[in-house]
Amino acid sequence: MSAQFASPTPMPLSEDKGLLLARLVDGLDSQALWWLSGYSAGLAATPIPAKVAPGSAQASSTAPVTIVFGSQTGNARRVAERLAADIERGGSPVRLLRADAYPLRELKTERLLYVVVSTQGEGDPPDDARAFVEHLTGKRAPRLDELRFAVLGLGDSSYPQFNAAGRLLDQRLGALGAERLFACGEADLDIETVVGPWLQQAVERARELEPKAPPRASVVPLRAATTQAHDRDHPFAAEVLANQRITARDSDRDVRHLELSLQGSGLDYEPGDALGVWPRNAPALVDEVLETLELDGESPVTFSGETLALREWLESRRELTRLARPFVARHAAASGQGALNRLLAPEQADTLRVLLERHQVIDLLHAWPARWGADDLVAALRPLTPRLYSIASSRKWVGEEAHLTVARTAWEVFGRAHAGAASGFLAGATEDSRIPVFVERNERFRLPADSSRDLIMIGPGTGVAPFRGFIQERAAVGASGRHWLLFGNPHFRSDFLYQVEWQEALREGRLDRLDLAFSRDQTDKVYVQHRLRENGREIHAWLERGAHLYVCGDASRMAHDVEEALLGIIAEHAATDRDGASERLEALRREGRYARDVY
Repeated sequence: MSAQFASPTPMPLSEDKGLLLARLVDGLDSQALWWLSGYSAGLAATPIPAKVAPGSAQASSTAPVTIVFGSQTGNARRVAERLAADIERGGSPVRLLRADAYPLRELKTERLLYVVVSTQGEGDPPDDARAFVEHLTGKRAPRLDELRFAVLGLGDSSYPQFNAAGRLLDQRLGALGAERLFACGEADLDIETVVGPWLQQAVERARELEPKAPPRASVVPLRAATTQAHDRDHPFAAEVLANQRITARDSDRDVRHLELSLQGSGLDYEPGDALGVWPRNAPALVDEVLETLELDGESPVTFSGETLALREWLESRRELTRLARPFVARHAAASGQGALNRLLAPEQADTLRVLLERHQVIDLLHAWPARWGADDLVAALRPLTPRLYSIASSRKWVGEEAHLTVARTAWEVFGRAHAGAASGFLAGATEDSRIPVFVERNERFRLPADSSRDLIMIGPGTGVAPFRGFIQERAAVGASGRHWLLFGNPHFRSDFLYQVEWQEALREGRLDRLDLAFSRDQTDKVYVQHRLRENGREIHAWLERGAHLYVCGDASRMAHDVEEALLGIIAEHAATDRDGASERLEALRREGRYARDVY
């Protein structure tokens, strides 16, 4: 339910526009609201062309380029913003919309549409694009015979359903009668090799199809009001203030609480945002790769116009801990190993998936020996990419710092120790170390602007991280809403993350309820979804009274199991069937009252 504001005059907006406005301002601070007021005033002062009937010749010739994006980690959003800026510079009008803010009823009147979308998990679209995809693939999707379109998909070829969301949208738009301007782009982690040419085509076609417009205020609503000196491509070297293990020494999991200084960075964040970390591969792993391939780490290698020593390429620029299909294919060709080459056949997809999950680059080099030159190796390996961690603090509470909750990924296989690149890098950081970081906005995972709203927070494992920031923020602003946290992990004694802090928050009234699920402390495993079902009546009552519901953590199983529990709770206590429960949960998502940050 949207907030209601008293006004001496009727609001000059339709109900739909009013809801969009409420969602836009929800969670904005005073600085952002002042900027938005100036932006709106600028639009009001700019002459707007008279409206024309949708579908008329005039409408077709003057309709702006529309760019819709669905993004889970921010890559698709950045690419869409880059495309919008490039088209605007060419003189064409353009609007940029996140998929969940796109008015679906306008789809039938669109004339030029670009879609940029990532793929998650088992071929799923990002959360903010679910309704958009469901509408397009459903029975209510309109014919789109007058639409011209192109789709850019972003994914990771390590997963079997590579770019499934982009392919689905591309095929469906074509099936609805729309004209495909050029082939669907399918970008892997080395996104620029596909993104660059795709964007160039998109800008050129927009220039051909759309007349130049007179300068006017930008229609793009999602650009940042201010720019920060440090971003993904220009990270800030944050000093490590603390690195503390918060699981017991005998726990199977090494979970760290890190505190990083942002002093002098100019970086700002809100609860729900993520901190991007640029890791370095472990020197010991790089040494093993060099020794196995008998390569000199000091030999210079030039790639894409940049020259570095081979060792530096492998430590800071190339992915060694995540294996991808393209490198397996290149290695199969280099090794001449028929068995490895056969794994690339379509019927071996499941076997290849297991190999990609269990092996790192070094494992492949040992199992199927091959000779590699330094230049070819750097060209074949995927670029090292930043990892995103939910920020576990509030600026209002901790000042010029950002806190992280990091589970070190480590395992033994093939007779050697393995570790994740970023988690191992962070776990090994000492005080006074410098970590390259940037802030990744997450507008889909925000606290409600109305601090009297109740919160239900479901965060097992390290998924509890953003809720630590939520509680700090709400305490700092004196929020009157209630707070209910559901947390789970294997063992109470060794894996209760931030136990002392939660107990203090309960005593001080900053946390109203804490339900725990320690799965291995009894014969029958108990998870957070079981606690949800046990308290279904109260969960439903909180939601009926306007509570906001948040889920953070594992996407592969937990998020699905929690959603199934929520659907069952709504069906039982709202006296409806599964379809009705699904519609109610989707309505909460549209209202911004059901948000997930899953990975």
